[in-house]
Amino acid sequence: MLDGITATRVTTPRLTAQVLSVDGRAGDPVVFVHGNVSSSLFWQRQMLDLPAGYRPLAVDLRGFGGTDPLPVDATRGLRDFTDDVVSLDLGPAHYVGWSMGGGVLMQLLRDHPALVRTLTLVNPVSPYGFGGTTGPEGTLISPDGAGAGAAGANPEFVQRLADGDRGSEQTSPRTIMNTFYVHGTVPAADEDEFVESMLTTRTGEDNYPGDSVPSDAWPGAAPGPRGVLNTMAPNHFRVDDLHTIDPKPPILWLRGADDQIVSDTSMFDLAHLGQLGAIPGWPGAETHAPQPMVTQTRAVLDRYAAAGGTYEEIVFPGTGHSPHVERPAEFAAAIHKGLTRG
Repeated sequence: MLDGITATRVTTPRLTAQVLSVDGRAGDPVVFVHGNVSSSLFWQRQMLDLPAGYRPLAVDLRGFGGTDPLPVDATRGLRDFTDDVVSLDLGPAHYVGWSMGGGVLMQLLRDHPALVRTLTLVNPVSPYGFGGTTGPEGTLISPDGAGAGAAGANPEFVQRLADGDRGSEQTSPRTIMNTFYVHGTVPAADEDEFVESMLTTRTGEDNYPGDSVPSDAWPGAAPGPRGVLNTMAPNHFRVDDLHTIDPKPPILWLRGADDQIVSDTSMFDLAHLGQLGAIPGWPGAETHAPQPMVTQTRAVLDRYAAAGGTYEEIVFPGTGHSPHVERPAEFAAAIHKGLTRG
């Protein structure tokens, strides 16, 4: 942990969560929420970079970091995570969510808009979930969500997480991070700590990746009711009606131009992998076109703006899934600009 950062365990009526804070800082709370297979440790430098007048906090979601590894009910979408964050009782705050954490905070915005002063989305999961939809309006390919959820996880990667693998084999956490979390490589000063962060991920059917059930639809499996990946399946998670909420706080959307995870051609979308020939039996683009994740997010935010909200999209060129890691100074400047709007 970096100098100046303190970890505290906070007990709420729902669970005991680990929360990072910056020593001696007070002011308006800025709450950072991490993505999948990571923890609050990925936010430390951004917490320290926040200017005076803000109180940086970074939360470990259930089953990650130092927070209780409680089971995840995927039938609620991302609401188990959202309700955990709300239970910290931080009052109205600025929220920053990365990847899956962006989905957690879109759900928080949908359910509790008055608690959100500003929302910053960093390479967020689509408002239509991850996998199993087509087109800008998030058309569901199969009612059971086939093509999304835990069945898409690489079992060797899951086993390496469970085993605490710190090596550099092809499917190791370290290699996955340096290949997909960033466009280049993670800074050497942070690499080992980020690997340790990934290894805090609790594995199993109740946590990561979750369970799956057989399906008659391609690719032959659908998301089950338990675990992390199934929370983002499109039959469980959908927040495409953000334009209906009131109030509508300002939204800042930050993303890397070369993201391979959340993309219109995601290397983790089974339909895109099928199109590439990596998964056999792909039925074709007429029914199973790759999910246009970025296009879907823009469509939802455009409706939000048309209904009286505001959003700004900032794209970092030559950057992957983690602009806060790859472009820290530019990212910090963008975050500060977004905070001043709320």
